[in-house]
Amino acid sequence: MAAVPLPAVPQSPEGFYAINNEFLMNGPKGFQEYKMLENDIMFVRMDFPGVPEDGVSVTLEPSKNLVSVSAHAPKVHTHDFSHRNYLIITGLVCGCCEISGFTYHMTDGVLRLHLSKTNILHPQRPSCNSFLGGIRFRGDDLCRCPQRLPYNRDPYHPDLTGPLLIPHPNVRQGTTMAYESKQLESGSLYVRLDMPGVPKDNFNVSVSSGRVKVTGQAPAVSHDSDARFYSGDVAMLSAPVDVPSRPIKTIIKDGVIRLLIPSV
Repeated sequence: MAAVPLPAVPQSPEGFYAINNEFLMNGPKGFQEYKMLENDIMFVRMDFPGVPEDGVSVTLEPSKNLVSVSAHAPKVHTHDFSHRNYLIITGLVCGCCEISGFTYHMTDGVLRLHLSKTNILHPQRPSCNSFLGGIRFRGDDLCRCPQRLPYNRDPYHPDLTGPLLIPHPNVRQGTTMAYESKQLESGSLYVRLDMPGVPKDNFNVSVSSGRVKVTGQAPAVSHDSDARFYSGDVAMLSAPVDVPSRPIKTIIKDGVIRLLIPSV
């Protein structure tokens, strides 16, 4: 008999710990994390699960107050629903400074971006205390005025906990949720899980009483607020076994784990 996917279940009466990912149990929440560093450097963490190290492009726009980030996550397995294309534009919310440079690094499905800024109205003075704002999409249109997001500087903001999961706002093409499953004609179950930031060696798959569980530990890198821990039951086998009669196959790449769970 075939294994069946398990629906996402909130971890507490308040809902999911992180509405951006049902498997995140603790650590900083949200698809992005913003932080002001010393020397007028701004740090941004962006989750782009499935994107390889060479799959991202960062561009400073001519205005020098906006940075556009595009990324491509290829379709790795034949049973993936599709590839994914990401796009985010972030910018300064002040009128006195401009972005003077940036560096970035992409690893395990997470982009970490460092931006420097200078005061163009008063060059002898330090830049102001303004921060980056996210650019909102309205349907197919782009509102190019930076919005002050309430959780820009707080990845533990209560708005990031709740009963309803939200799609990835920066996916412009492809699947937007952290979990997808597909029942195959062979009787096997195909499952894809996003756990951005988790290195290949930090994933674990276990079976207990027929429940297939995946955990992942994402260490704090660069200026991340903290490490992140993911965990969740993703499928139920047809028999309450601890050791399946046929092994579960896994593909782990760029902060995404894919499982092919055979029928028992």
